[in-house]
Amino acid sequence: MVDTDARTAWQLFHLNWLLIAAMGSVLLFGVILCGFSFEPIAALIPTAIAAALALIVYLYAFAKADRADPKLIFSLGAISQLFFVAIIMGPLTYVTSVANWPLQDQALLAIDRAMGMDPEAIARYVNDHDWLSGPLLRAYGLIKIMLLAVPLALTLTLRLVRLQVFVFAFTIALIITVAISTFVPAVGTWYGLDIAPSQFASLDSSLYTAQLRDILALREGSLRHLEMFKLSGIVSFPSFHAASAVLYMWALWPVRGLGGIAAALNLLMIAATPVIGAHYIIDVAGGIAVAAASIWAAKFYLQWHGRASRTSAAPAPSPVWQPSLAE
Repeated sequence: MVDTDARTAWQLFHLNWLLIAAMGSVLLFGVILCGFSFEPIAALIPTAIAAALALIVYLYAFAKADRADPKLIFSLGAISQLFFVAIIMGPLTYVTSVANWPLQDQALLAIDRAMGMDPEAIARYVNDHDWLSGPLLRAYGLIKIMLLAVPLALTLTLRLVRLQVFVFAFTIALIITVAISTFVPAVGTWYGLDIAPSQFASLDSSLYTAQLRDILALREGSLRHLEMFKLSGIVSFPSFHAASAVLYMWALWPVRGLGGIAAALNLLMIAATPVIGAHYIIDVAGGIAVAAASIWAAKFYLQWHGRASRTSAAPAPSPVWQPSLAE
């Protein structure tokens, strides 16, 4: 069973590179077209790390062949792919922002209020109960920790195919998020409410402040030089924090002893999104919808791959390596 899963996962691993390469091509085209530049050291360091991980995976796979450990191969391979996705999509949100479509904060705020939700009341409640602000801030930061935890947890439990399907779903979710946010740009709740975040002394407003700074600079044309380590999240609708939380819960749910913990932590991350991320409630709903669509697309992708493998007229090529069952 492990051999069969590893064989399928290895094939999906290669297919995921095609999606990542397509994203990279779009970023390169956008950078050239819109006149962006990068601080070289900050761009090269994360790219070199991701490339080094991928190189290690392939060298190890070829060197060890059937003795290669699938846990090492797929944990490092998935981390490398997810790292590349993050490297590409961060700058891509900046490149697409120069389309300068009208800001939709007032429309998003109106939708929230039509649903009976008041972003200002939510922020004031958390601010007045300052014991909530610290846990919510830490929960909002789980998006990066989970990005490493998912590959490790799924490979250690030999859910190799599920890991590759997760990488595909995560990538698709980011693509959808960036595409929608290009045409529905927004800054965040405090901008829509026209209130200063300083009114909420217990809330950390640094993320919102950085987002406001960069969005306005992009729209004015004064920001065209990007430093990878200083990029902030500038996507409001749909919320990728909400989307990623759903994807993490889905990926880890079958892992005994971890699925429930992951669900609780990611639900807390969703709860933190309107406050710490200054997201509208409709942003959160949109992010959840994006995650659901991405999971459906990933499952369809897996079924398509299975049908293509079974109906191929030519014999399927042998995998480069097959993990040993004697581990």
